[in-house]
Amino acid sequence: MVDLPFGIDINNLIDDLRTFSWEASDILLFYSDLLKNSGKDTTIIKNKSHEDPLTLADLKVNELIIKRLNSHYTNIDWKILSEESVKFDSEKSQTNSNWLWVLDPLDGTKDFIQGSGNYAMHLALNYKNKPYLGVVLIPEKNELWISNGKKVWSEKRGGSKKEICLSKCENLQDMTLVTSKNHGNEILEKLIKKINFKNVIVMGSIGCKIASIIRGESDIYISLSLKGKSSPKDWDFAAPAAILKSAGGSITNLENEDLVFNKPNFEQRGIIVASRNKENHANICVQLKKIIEANDFYPFFS
Repeated sequence: MVDLPFGIDINNLIDDLRTFSWEASDILLFYSDLLKNSGKDTTIIKNKSHEDPLTLADLKVNELIIKRLNSHYTNIDWKILSEESVKFDSEKSQTNSNWLWVLDPLDGTKDFIQGSGNYAMHLALNYKNKPYLGVVLIPEKNELWISNGKKVWSEKRGGSKKEICLSKCENLQDMTLVTSKNHGNEILEKLIKKINFKNVIVMGSIGCKIASIIRGESDIYISLSLKGKSSPKDWDFAAPAAILKSAGGSITNLENEDLVFNKPNFEQRGIIVASRNKENHANICVQLKKIIEANDFYPFFS
């Protein structure tokens, strides 16, 4: 077991993260309601880029979490990497700190704008470039997933907790896939069609997808980024990886290797596979790789 930075008690830290998260939930729900009910998108949506939209909610939650961490924990040997901070000053975001907070204040911004409810806040504490503990907040479900490095649980604002459920599926064709609503691509669609999953669920936010796996609603998630196209970043995967691994699941590249964070440009490229049962995960990766190679999908990604 890795020791937290000097002076940090894990139970007190989790209590604070819980408080910070529900504060963030209030902000996200406030702006979500404004978008749904008053249509004031001209003031809430700050950047209408199709690929990478930005809202006032992103900025407000980003400001809140960074302020809370900095004010509650002074002179602690850790740093903060945030998606929004990278957008505005990427040079200052490079860090070699052993302990690094990785924040996505609003994962699934497109779904947030569209009003689907499939959006989340991600916050992870990485140690030596791997997630140690994590929080995934899903405001529309009144659901907070917390991993303390040993176990994971989901709780409502009132404190009631939810049990997790591990999958026993071994074959891809018996699995339910959860896949992206707004970030699909032609190669991934061909792969999904070729595998012929038992069922396919479509939703936004990687945090929401991983939570659906832990709940038992789905079995597998596949991210496939194409050469020359955008790819997921550290803040998309750090917190979801923390909660999934603590739940007994696994999230790796196609070679069954753990994700490594803090690489150049914070990119998580290639094919990433998340499943609910780490005992069967290597076999899942082998099945996927055989299908990809047999159908000549592999050269299309990097």
